[in-house]
Amino acid sequence: MAPKVLGRPLVTAKWLSEALRAGRVGTSLRVLDTSWYPPQQRNARQEFKERHIPGASFFDIEECRDQSSPYDFMLPSESHFADYVGRLGVSNDTHVVVYDGDELGTFYAPRAWWMFRAFGHKEVSVLNGGFKNWVKEGHPVTAEISQPTPAVFKAKLNMALLKTFEEMIQNVGSLRFQVVDSRPEGRFRGTELDQGLESGHIPGAVNIPFHSFLTETGHEKSIEEIQQIFREKKVDLSKPLTATCRKGVTACHIALAAYLCGKRDVAVYDGSWSEWFHRAPPRYKVSELKRNKA
Repeated sequence: MAPKVLGRPLVTAKWLSEALRAGRVGTSLRVLDTSWYPPQQRNARQEFKERHIPGASFFDIEECRDQSSPYDFMLPSESHFADYVGRLGVSNDTHVVVYDGDELGTFYAPRAWWMFRAFGHKEVSVLNGGFKNWVKEGHPVTAEISQPTPAVFKAKLNMALLKTFEEMIQNVGSLRFQVVDSRPEGRFRGTELDQGLESGHIPGAVNIPFHSFLTETGHEKSIEEIQQIFREKKVDLSKPLTATCRKGVTACHIALAAYLCGKRDVAVYDGSWSEWFHRAPPRYKVSELKRNKA
């Protein structure tokens, strides 16, 4: 069965370069560099200043989040998001293309893609292969910083795409929706530390590391390959599904992969393991390391 046409969750470098050449980047098409790296490793904003896709603006995930939350990268309020993206020249009618400069090809861009969708934006796409492949294919880069004309964006949070801690706790007993965890296997199983935290997973969760959906070059795998990955893990895309990870970032790769297969309603547990570790009772933290110590 052919997947439904769902807009453009992905655009190719060729498509975007042609749009650039045609002068379409502006009020109707905005390009956002959504890169983020641990500060001790790379400086995303500085790298953007040195080279980026012509006409792109920098989407700072540190600024566009709930600053009052103890957990990283939690969604901001509707008004915060609307004001932030409006200053980047994004209106409700703008086609937004997001990318990042991660060595894998794509890392943070699906998070920005999901954020736009969570706040009701329909036309948002991830640049397939990311900045790494944009450069590799010989497309233009610039250090020139463009100044977009501010726009009005009206945000309405779609709670169907978001899961809270309370809903996740309830689901452990009810199993109303499937849970897929996108972290590396060792962190999911609890055999290696997760950025300083003890690791493990939510009871009943299935592990599909997010990079499973990427080719060696950093592009998304084909729909057929993605469907096979879900099938092998016994994840039923016809039933409710929620994605989780360490801090709500790579979980968005699960949402994007499922969207490519025609499932557009995958929710993301925004707090993910960062919140679960600190708030869930010990019996709700499954860890092989703890079992082995017992």
